Amino acid sequence: MHYTNEVIIEVPIEKVISLFDNPDNLKKWQPGLQSFEHISGDYGQPGAKSRLKYMMGKREIEMIETIITRNLPQEFTGTYETKGVFNKVSNKFIPIEGNKTKYIAENEFQFTGLMMKLFGFFMPGAFKKQSQEYLDLFKNFAEKEAANN
Repeated sequence: MHYTNEVIIEVPIEKVISLFDNPDNLKKWQPGLQSFEHISGDYGQPGAKSRLKYMMGKREIEMIETIITRNLPQEFTGTYETKGVFNKVSNKFIPIEGNKTKYIAENEFQFTGLMMKLFGFFMPGAFKKQSQEYLDLFKNFAEKEAANN
């Protein structure tokens, strides 16, 4: 499954990137994130791996992030793996007129296991909706941070 989401952030690209590229900010816009732990590789660079733990309802979900491309502000691509799901996300940032930034996220999902394959087949809109929600949450966070500084 492959799809693209985007959002316009009313903040200059330099500020957007500084907020996006700071892992201390993740908990400020990703609901349910419990921890972010670097586990291998050169921190923040291609090949680096981190463990992210989320609470989703009463379930704890652990995923491994592997950085593929780090060429900010143009692109930050990573893979996110958890039981039954492999997700590759390419985040792209484009400056637009009026000190705004277009944030584009291209998602590619692959599923293993019968349950996840069925969920991906019958509920593809749920994945796209969740991805858009994260973009909207980041937009709100970035605009609030920019207004306060």
